[in-house]
Amino acid sequence: MTENEAPAPSNDESSKTSSEKRPSKKSKVSAEAKQFRRIESNKPQTRKYMSNEISSGKYTIITFLPKFLYEQFRRYSNIFFLSISILQQIDGVSPTGKFTTLGPFLFILTVSAVKEIIEDFKRHRSDRSTNTRRVTVFKGNSTSEVTWADVQVGDFIKINNDQGFPADVVLYSSNDETGICYIETSNLDGETNLKVRQAIPATANVKDEDIPSITGHIECEEPNRFLYEFLGKVSLDGQHEEALGPDQILLRGSKLQNTQWIIGQVIYTGHESKLMKNSSKAPLKQSTVDKMTNRQIFLLFLLLMAIGVTCATLSLWWDGTIGSKMWYFPQDTSDKSYGFPLTMCTFIILFNNLIPISLTVTLEIVRFIQAKFIDKDLEMYYEVSDIPAVAKTSNLNEELGIIRYIFSDKTGTLTQNVMEFKGASIGGIFYDPDSIGDSQNSPLIKKMKKNGKDAEDIKDFLIILAVCHTVIPDRSTGELVYHASSPDERALVMGAEKYGFAFQSRTPTTVTITVNLGTPQTEVYELLSVMDFTSDRKRMSVVVKRPDGSLALFCKGADMMVYDRLSKDSKINSEKMVSGTQGHLDAFSRLGLRTLCLAIKPLQESEYKAWSQEYHAASVNTANHDKAVAAAEERIENNLRLIGATAIEDKLQDEVPETIATLLKGGISIWVLTGDKQETAINIGRSCNLIKDDMQLFIINQSSINATYELINTYLDKLHSQYGEQIPEDIDAAVVIDGKTLNFATSKAVKADFVLLCTSCRVVICCRASPFQKAEVDRGRSY
Repeated sequence: MTENEAPAPSNDESSKTSSEKRPSKKSKVSAEAKQFRRIESNKPQTRKYMSNEISSGKYTIITFLPKFLYEQFRRYSNIFFLSISILQQIDGVSPTGKFTTLGPFLFILTVSAVKEIIEDFKRHRSDRSTNTRRVTVFKGNSTSEVTWADVQVGDFIKINNDQGFPADVVLYSSNDETGICYIETSNLDGETNLKVRQAIPATANVKDEDIPSITGHIECEEPNRFLYEFLGKVSLDGQHEEALGPDQILLRGSKLQNTQWIIGQVIYTGHESKLMKNSSKAPLKQSTVDKMTNRQIFLLFLLLMAIGVTCATLSLWWDGTIGSKMWYFPQDTSDKSYGFPLTMCTFIILFNNLIPISLTVTLEIVRFIQAKFIDKDLEMYYEVSDIPAVAKTSNLNEELGIIRYIFSDKTGTLTQNVMEFKGASIGGIFYDPDSIGDSQNSPLIKKMKKNGKDAEDIKDFLIILAVCHTVIPDRSTGELVYHASSPDERALVMGAEKYGFAFQSRTPTTVTITVNLGTPQTEVYELLSVMDFTSDRKRMSVVVKRPDGSLALFCKGADMMVYDRLSKDSKINSEKMVSGTQGHLDAFSRLGLRTLCLAIKPLQESEYKAWSQEYHAASVNTANHDKAVAAAEERIENNLRLIGATAIEDKLQDEVPETIATLLKGGISIWVLTGDKQETAINIGRSCNLIKDDMQLFIINQSSINATYELINTYLDKLHSQYGEQIPEDIDAAVVIDGKTLNFATSKAVKADFVLLCTSCRVVICCRASPFQKAEVDRGRSY
């Protein structure tokens, strides 16, 4: 895989609200088991790190011959022809010339070798182009231009706009005084929207002239493949430490955009970078056709052996009974003990054309031509972004014709990933887009101008939308543009702007909004603590100091995560309001809309101070980081007051229903892996033709292993009664299972029945699935 190839991490659709979609913490090694490295600043490193030179080729000059021959002689046909070529060199055994098979065989190997050399040369040429790029590195009091291959761990580098990152880098500062920069990560995760990274306040003001005076170090986890996870801490003076997270790391394979420059320190180089950890050397793959050909050649070889044995037996019998009586045949008086095997070899050579020597070279030539047709096929050309199809491994062309299963994410694959705010539930009251509007005369604005609990709830709702996020405003073009790592967040912030609560600017410690309820007013909210969204948490929270000096925790996230943390006090959360909001959430889901819940909690100064000390200690605790941080977050994210819920629409991509109908008609089973709620996932399935009205629907949503086992077997019994003992693999049915039940269904006691049910149905939808579960399901239908 070359550097420009993207690994395929999955998107998390459920409540994507903050800094990126990150894998579940279950997907990585626990913090207790992690190893850490210490990277010195402006001092020699205490250990040797990997070179930044990368190589993605299959072969080198030294390894080409053994690797190539190993790959070729995995084919039974080549072993057979090599054996025939050797036998033909034995005088008295071969009835043909010595080069009858050897010549064509060497030609076949030569053609294959040339094809492999050409394909691998392209890989090495790409590597060479990457390794020789130039980057600015700080050396003492000066800077110098070095190649990417010469970049080392610990180097301070400067990247300018539209340049790629030569290694994994910790962001120190940028031309923005708050340390913000924008990066494009399409080579890493396939996403084209810009993502935001922000330096910690301690380093945000570092300039070129400050680099030589930095005497501290970075302590961070050893390299791993998890793109959205990073744990570390930095010290500029060797004493005071600040926590580092995913928002401070710039990965190789991404590119700086809309930012003049950044300064950073290299932490992972070469094949230790996260990009290369997710890549692999081009493997020696064997296609299905090759495997099938091997089996057929083996059977033909057995047939050839049988013919050889039969003919050798009959030949010796004829020589001994008939031929010996014919005076014109010379009588052989030599040792007869070797007669049978030698005669058998002679007949094998005579009949060796039973296995055509042209088969292999014909396949190679056909594949090569097919690859060229794929490269030039206008039906596979995407005009919008000027991207043609590229056949990078011609040996696997035919695999495209035998696809049995397609695994698909929802957001950005089936849908456009363009979010539009469609409504809100506030205080148990539903507001559609018409009642919201952007006019001062809209019902929502009018109600907000009145005093009372409804007005307070509406204001809190809109303030949370305008403050609790990681969106970055950009005015570089003269207009206010919101950059967000998640399109959900951008839609919510733009929604708040329509209602008169416009997000204006942010610093590492403040968020500024403009409230326009007739007369525009500027309000500044001080960010005291930010608890980021992760796929484990499924929520984001911020602790803020309001303009009036009071403290509050704002929280938004998946309904189940917020509802579990609501206060049980009916004076804080009335049953009517909670049940009304739940009813609206269910209605949103039935329409296929994405939902989030919003909640708030007032805090006392003393309560927050005690908690913040605990939270800071947990954030710099590398020995037990994850558990300590999670425990601290749980201690403050409780007894919440429910404010309301949001509804966002993500429209389907063009021609998705028609495409899915065609794939299903072709006998391909489709598995959709999504983070959405069950109702949302089902309705999206119906709208894109995955689930049809006449299709059997098997919904699995249980709370225990036993209940899951019983329900799955109930469904299997139903199928057995319809189809008999042997259930076919293309039943017009769909399985819908949520993430919690998926854990039960894949336990040892239930796994076999669950797999049988899923592989019998044409459609499987896994909803509320974490990125870790998506990855597990994707590995060979999970289990």
